[in-house]
Amino acid sequence: MNVINFDHISSNQILPEVQEAMIAAIRQGYHNPSSQHTAGEKALEALEQARSATAALINAGESKEVVFTSGGTESVNHAIKGVAQANADKGDHIVISNIEHNAVIRSVKRLKSQGFRVTSVSVDESGRVNPEDIAKAITDKTILVSVMHSNNETGTRQPIAEIARIVKARKIIFHTDAVDSVGIVPVDVQELGVDLLSFAANTFYGPTGVGGLYIRRGTRIWPLLEGGVQEHNKRAGTENLIGIIGAGVAAEAARRDMQQRIGHLSGLRDKLVAELPNYIDDYIINTNLAYSLPHLLSVSVKYIEGESVVLMLDDEHFAVSTRSACATGSLRASHVLLSIGLSHADAQGTLVIAFGVENTAEEVERFLAALKKVVTSLRNISPLYQKSAKAASA
Repeated sequence: MNVINFDHISSNQILPEVQEAMIAAIRQGYHNPSSQHTAGEKALEALEQARSATAALINAGESKEVVFTSGGTESVNHAIKGVAQANADKGDHIVISNIEHNAVIRSVKRLKSQGFRVTSVSVDESGRVNPEDIAKAITDKTILVSVMHSNNETGTRQPIAEIARIVKARKIIFHTDAVDSVGIVPVDVQELGVDLLSFAANTFYGPTGVGGLYIRRGTRIWPLLEGGVQEHNKRAGTENLIGIIGAGVAAEAARRDMQQRIGHLSGLRDKLVAELPNYIDDYIINTNLAYSLPHLLSVSVKYIEGESVVLMLDDEHFAVSTRSACATGSLRASHVLLSIGLSHADAQGTLVIAFGVENTAEEVERFLAALKKVVTSLRNISPLYQKSAKAASA
């Protein structure tokens, strides 16, 4: 039996039309887009067509404001380190939230070792940043604010446009990590008012290894990679043309099908939320359902370990996760879940369920039955659950 993927926050299938475009591009035998002969010009034309499609997905003012990268991590590193280095003469202070992806956290940690100062702003119990807290954290030496558009573990979305108005009033550069949002929900850089926005093609059913960084015209930023003058002299290295062509087709599909996808995915998520109490008890929903991605739900199941649930659900042919795939292997509780007030024990019992376009309502029903079986089995051998049950009956 095939494994049913409910872990679309970690990986998505490549759409058939994207596969076809990439295979056709391989057979075409494109040359280097930087070459000045006819073969190079044809490659450049394909590259710019994909750039235009991707720029349209986020409503960039100009297609050249989109710089292709190797993925979300590179885009985030470029945004944070590039701005810090280019604006070090103006200040040395950076503001982030305390639920950022490790790409942000480790980038600013590196900058701290180079003398930059960082303020991490807390979120409330629903996982949302208060824009006023960002305003209070800003100083006359602040050169960059970075707050993620949506969280990859809880799915909770942030008030980016409100934060942008505060940040831009102080003439400070604003970056948002939108890797888990672009192509899933409408993301409009004009409406958001951001200077920099990171995204990845695999989020919207394109290939892995391709991402992008939106850089608003006039934003002061240095390249992360030095070498050639590719990507309008903002990112050195010969472009991954085959992957970028796939990203362009995926961007077109995301734009075309977004509202239909949102309806389908939110329907699956709402079904899961509504029927979950019929199968298990003693759980916490960590996702702020009023401000969330349509396809993701974070649930902490009390008295058991999330890793055990994941492994046993795998035996039942369901793939789910406990957190971002980038953090897999860490034995520490998620900093995101601790930030919204969960105990270490509850955080360790967390499952992240993320639906994709190919999933069905019937699969959700089968998943709930499998989850009940797994949770019951694990709680039967859980000392914490036995202790809780005795206390409840006393």
